[in-house]
Amino acid sequence: MSERPADEVKERLQAVRTAYDHEHEQPLAGYAVAIAGYGAFLGALAAGVKVSGARLPRRVPTADVLLGGLAVHKAVRLLAKDAVTSPVRAPFTRFRGPGGSGEVTEEVRGRGLLHVVGEVVSCPFCLAPWAAGAYVAALLAAPRTARVVAGMFGVVGVSDMLQQLYGVLKSSGG
Repeated sequence: MSERPADEVKERLQAVRTAYDHEHEQPLAGYAVAIAGYGAFLGALAAGVKVSGARLPRRVPTADVLLGGLAVHKAVRLLAKDAVTSPVRAPFTRFRGPGGSGEVTEEVRGRGLLHVVGEVVSCPFCLAPWAAGAYVAALLAAPRTARVVAGMFGVVGVSDMLQQLYGVLKSSGG
């Protein structure tokens, strides 16, 4: 077999990349790997549900959505921004300074896939779909445990919001 079809595909992909980002600053191949990884993650979750015999609920209770949203928000904030979790991000980011309220400001470093991983682990918006997938998988596999853990993160999230509100009120003289 000729390598010609592979060369043609490579040329077309390069043309798409150049049309999208002439300077080649966006790690498109790394993003494609991240998309494939997330798809594999969801596929593994679905396979685990199938193998375990767990049944999907007819609907997701509103309470689980609200609790999960609060818990995922707090969990990804801790992972992506908290000073204490900076060792997890250190291989992919560079410290820039304090970010306030126990958080840090970091810059993603590296190229290609290393850069993409840095974006995911330091961006709460990027990390949230992964955490949401884990939460839903936990709800299916061990709903009581999932709700207790989500409740713990929810309590911390509410506490954080109250701490912020207290700081605003105190600084405004209220």
